[in-house]
Amino acid sequence: MQLLIFILAYPFLWLVSKLPFRLLYMVSDAVRILVYHIFGYRKKVVRTNLKLAFPEKSASELKAIEKEFYKHMCDMFLEMIKTMSISEKEMQKRFSFTNLDLILQLEKEKSILLMFPHYASWEWVIALNKHIESKGYAVYKKISNVHFDRLMRSIREKFGTTLIETKETPATIISNKRKKIKSMYGFLSDQSPLPSRTNYWSDFMKIKVPVHTGAETLAKRLDLAVVFLKVEKLKRGYYSASFEVLAEHPKELEGFQITDLFLRETEKQIEEDPAYYFWTHRRWKHRNKVPEKFRD
Repeated sequence: MQLLIFILAYPFLWLVSKLPFRLLYMVSDAVRILVYHIFGYRKKVVRTNLKLAFPEKSASELKAIEKEFYKHMCDMFLEMIKTMSISEKEMQKRFSFTNLDLILQLEKEKSILLMFPHYASWEWVIALNKHIESKGYAVYKKISNVHFDRLMRSIREKFGTTLIETKETPATIISNKRKKIKSMYGFLSDQSPLPSRTNYWSDFMKIKVPVHTGAETLAKRLDLAVVFLKVEKLKRGYYSASFEVLAEHPKELEGFQITDLFLRETEKQIEEDPAYYFWTHRRWKHRNKVPEKFRD
């Protein structure tokens, strides 16, 4: 069944990837009508999240953010498909970096752990691999359909990035460190872990939630510089990214300080332009399960 679904879907995905961007966004507009207006995909989750994150905003303000979010979400989904056939030149034009000198200088000294949230276009961060000297890795969650997982890997590895599953990450970093291979590891660190699998809760958009601390743990254990990647959407189909060092020497920072710094930077992005955060994630679903020791 998995193979059949893939065989039926792949020709359509390939044809969409060949569309010029002007037509691609026409398709995106049509998809938005289906996703938002007809099927109402996760509309209840999005509205709940927006109300939690912005209790001070009016109903009309939240509605405007909601509509813009669905437009962006559909754009990003189509852009991900477009990556199947996009050229390196086109990618570099549409996803630029403003302060590459910072990262290029830092990578001469040590390997880097790059933290970023589900904001703007995290899929096109793969463009970075063509600018750095380090070996690029991206930590990802495997898709249950093996055929789509293979396709997703080929898309995300198109410009030389190597995908590794979460469970493979520590061994990969240790091996590269032992072999003295300078590397850069990309972590999407804003997802919601199970309460039973986290040892730290922190405020995110003023709501106490469990947070992933694996990136900080690995950085301290293996002496990786920690950098926050801020991605901004300039206009439809164009993004700009910049870097900010959170910890060059992570062992010098207190416990969970790096994690909190990441959350604060993510909050700043969301508050600047909330429509480009990925509101379909149930990021605050465990807010009513805060352990006693983490309550204010």
